[in-house]
Amino acid sequence: MYRRSLVAEVASALESGPPFVRVVVGPRQVGKTTAAEQIAESLGWPAHVITADSPRPHRPEWIDLQWELAERLSTGGPVLLVLDEVQKVPGWSEVVKKRWDARKKTKSKVRPLLLGSSALLVQKGLTESLAGRFFLHRCMHWSWPEMKVAFGVGLDEWIYFGGYPGAAELTQTVDTWKRYVTDSLVETVIARDVLQLQTVNKPALLRHLFAVAAGYPAQVVSYTKMLGQLHDAGNTTTLAHYLSLLETAFLISGLPMFTRGVVRKRASSPKLVLWNNALATSSLLPNFSEARADGELWGRLVENAVGAHLLNHLHGPAWSISYWRDGDDEVDFVVNHGQKTWAIEVKSTRMRPSRGLEKFLARYPKTHPVIVGAGGVALETFFAGPPSDVLGGSRRNL
Repeated sequence: MYRRSLVAEVASALESGPPFVRVVVGPRQVGKTTAAEQIAESLGWPAHVITADSPRPHRPEWIDLQWELAERLSTGGPVLLVLDEVQKVPGWSEVVKKRWDARKKTKSKVRPLLLGSSALLVQKGLTESLAGRFFLHRCMHWSWPEMKVAFGVGLDEWIYFGGYPGAAELTQTVDTWKRYVTDSLVETVIARDVLQLQTVNKPALLRHLFAVAAGYPAQVVSYTKMLGQLHDAGNTTTLAHYLSLLETAFLISGLPMFTRGVVRKRASSPKLVLWNNALATSSLLPNFSEARADGELWGRLVENAVGAHLLNHLHGPAWSISYWRDGDDEVDFVVNHGQKTWAIEVKSTRMRPSRGLEKFLARYPKTHPVIVGAGGVALETFFAGPPSDVLGGSRRNL
């Protein structure tokens, strides 16, 4: 079975790294549970793996029970306790904090590994109760090299079908694949990671918003336009809030427009980028060959794949991803890291002059231009590793 690099990273951290509560956060159906099982196998420790993902939330005492069950597995050495979808348990972080802080007194052998698929709720629990006690690892959507090695997926196939390993064997029958992504992935995430855990006054509106947004991959769409396509939409504030909830579940982000002024940035129309291209193509009518032959549609899918690659790899407050527009001139993506700025232009077809990039560079002359695709960094090269490799080296050098 294919092992992602996360497995060795977390296993090494648990075995010899500093003592922290290890937390893995990422989308559903990208292999967090499988990775946890592989980590346990790699360590060779006794392990207790349990999920909190149930129709009704468990009480906080449930975590105490699982901790005790893990303690009983000890034969003198460490025991791995994997709590999957831990954010589903109200007050989970307080219980983990209590157990973690008492480990020296109780001589506990339990080494917790927490998994979660809601970035907002996991981060909230960590910062409120576990500050200074945790280390966060990310298990994101599968990249093209991973899908290529594990399933023999070509670049064009990855751009259309995305990076969900569980759906890889269904791509020969596109209609079956689309139903699987829509019913088993998207609906599960919306129902269990958004509606079950957040206060959403209009669930039907949130679902409809995702359906509408999925039809505009890598496009700038004003909230006014979205309001015109939604029933009982309320106002732009509601839409912006619902869009942010979909982002916390790793479904779709509304990128803001780049500017040095905060007010204008917040008021801008969002550029819609789905975190996995499967989320867009599963709702589109064209199949793979039809989409590949449609130059305009394929260009949008390539651009969305570039945006998703940025979102899945550039984490933390030091990174920001946006777009830029002035009239008809546009820069596809603007990446900021500290004092450095990159303007990224995506070209999936033949090379053509880019007035938007030229105008942006004239306005912000310290910006580093990056062309991805025809005439620049080949798509195969850009998607072969983390974007930081193309933007100027590894994170430690930035």
